[in-house]
Amino acid sequence: MKTTAAVLTKMELPKPYAQSQPLSVEEVELDPPGPGEVLVEIASAGLCHSDLSVINGSRPRVTPLVLGHEACGVVLESGAGVTGLKSGDHVVFSYVPICGHCNPCATGRASLCENGMKANVAGSLLSGARRFKKRGGETLNHHIGVSGFARHTVAAQESLIKIDPKFPLDKAALFGCAILTGVGAVVNTAKLEAGSSAAVFGMGGVGLSAVMGARAAGANPIIAVDVLEDKLALAKTCGATHTVNAKTSDSEQAVKDLTGGGAQYVFECSGHEAVGLQAFNATRRGGTTVYIGLPHPSKRLSLAPVTIVGEERTVKGSYMGSAVPSRDVPRFMAMYLAGILPIDVLVSRTIRFEELNSAFDVLDRGEAVRQILTFA
Repeated sequence: MKTTAAVLTKMELPKPYAQSQPLSVEEVELDPPGPGEVLVEIASAGLCHSDLSVINGSRPRVTPLVLGHEACGVVLESGAGVTGLKSGDHVVFSYVPICGHCNPCATGRASLCENGMKANVAGSLLSGARRFKKRGGETLNHHIGVSGFARHTVAAQESLIKIDPKFPLDKAALFGCAILTGVGAVVNTAKLEAGSSAAVFGMGGVGLSAVMGARAAGANPIIAVDVLEDKLALAKTCGATHTVNAKTSDSEQAVKDLTGGGAQYVFECSGHEAVGLQAFNATRRGGTTVYIGLPHPSKRLSLAPVTIVGEERTVKGSYMGSAVPSRDVPRFMAMYLAGILPIDVLVSRTIRFEELNSAFDVLDRGEAVRQILTFA
């Protein structure tokens, strides 16, 4: 079939993207779903900093590819052998296809699925197939099994989580990355105990979600750190008890002052190595620092082992919120419907295909949390 998709051919084009046009919106060919695969009509897709990191080259992926990884949609057709999904079902995408039988999957660490990660690095579906082609026949790669910046996509059934059809599709996409990653980092990776102090560095979609997760888990105080006052104001609506502007204050000292020596749990969500060091230094003795943001692979974080040992510190990475998507997407949606996760504040605006490149300029400048690409 023919469909419309946003194709990234070359990374690291100069800013502003409204001029360099890294994403080309064009008509492409989409093959029907193969065995174990599903054709999905995309309803909405969020613009995440991880997408921007592919565009600017700090998160390299094979090109050309159809970008986008935070998405939801409606099943149109299932290939042979698909179970549990049929035409008309509403789904959220998992940006790691969960094979279910590798060692991490078998031990409850689905976000580290080895076969899913291999497929994502290769730019293929879980089977190794690629279903997008340019009109001239050139094969296009998939973006981590999703390729959500398209009117239609084909995905492995292992990349899809069936959701309640009554859940609003203009918000469901957020549960594929921002909520899954941020809330998951608090409840799955850190396993934050009620009454613990928490600090979150970086108030993008994931950081604000981590603030929501900290409040849901019963943290107190909850300190939000950023350099933009509008993001800090949003953090207050998400559950932050205190805010620190790192542009005008010493963020490390501010967190220590507010917690009597450092927060028990600190979450780094910006992806900047300098902020990563600040987050570590703002963690109290015996505390846990959780790294969520993804810096360029060449960047390094220098920590003193004597501090880790002598203060019994824990340093953890959190990928996809250490989530089991089939478990966590429905439960986080239930928390939203119960009024526990105020995700509506994450949506800055909705956009159309023709606004994609300029929208990534907006994201790069920090002027939006989540811009939602819609096809209504």
